[in-house]
Amino acid sequence: MFSKPTRQQALALAAVFQSCELVSQLSYSGNCDETQMEFTMSTLLNQNPDSLRDLYGSVDNLQSGINLMQAFLTDKIATDSKQREVINYVMSCTHLAGKLFNNSAMLDQIDKGIDNARQQAQHFSVTHENVCTNVASLYQETISKMRLRIQVLGSGVYLQQTAVAVRIRCMLFAAIRNAFLWRQLGGKRRHLLFYRKVLLKVLDEQ
Repeated sequence: MFSKPTRQQALALAAVFQSCELVSQLSYSGNCDETQMEFTMSTLLNQNPDSLRDLYGSVDNLQSGINLMQAFLTDKIATDSKQREVINYVMSCTHLAGKLFNNSAMLDQIDKGIDNARQQAQHFSVTHENVCTNVASLYQETISKMRLRIQVLGSGVYLQQTAVAVRIRCMLFAAIRNAFLWRQLGGKRRHLLFYRKVLLKVLDEQ
């Protein structure tokens, strides 16, 4: 049978949920939790972490994503339209990460672009306008050209604002990066169907 999901896989997947939740916050309000956005951008720019601890730090940094993931796994979000949209983003990001897994040319392009943004962030900050703009442009040059394109729903007032659109692309990029890591760790989409109880259990581990 299939291998069961591990805690490392579950945490990487929780990071996908958290990034996608920030997408929703931005699309409906034009803003999101700044601390979470800074954390998310930091994980995106950290391309070669020594460990999951090095990438995510304390599990507390992923608590929002863990909470949403737990709600999804226990079918507690069926009537919440915004959360359903977030789940759609999560599924799209895991799908795109799978396609990206086999696209070495695009992976090289992304690696170089993220490295440039990381060096830029050393002179400014990970959430500086210039850094976010460059990451968003990289997203448009790579991920946006893949067959599946993520349609973000929200308020047109905010979606039409360049600064908001830039942040949304950054958060989607981070979600796909975390989904890619989830796959590298052995995560499979079927885990979300057949191993929900196992995922819930490993999320509760200390």
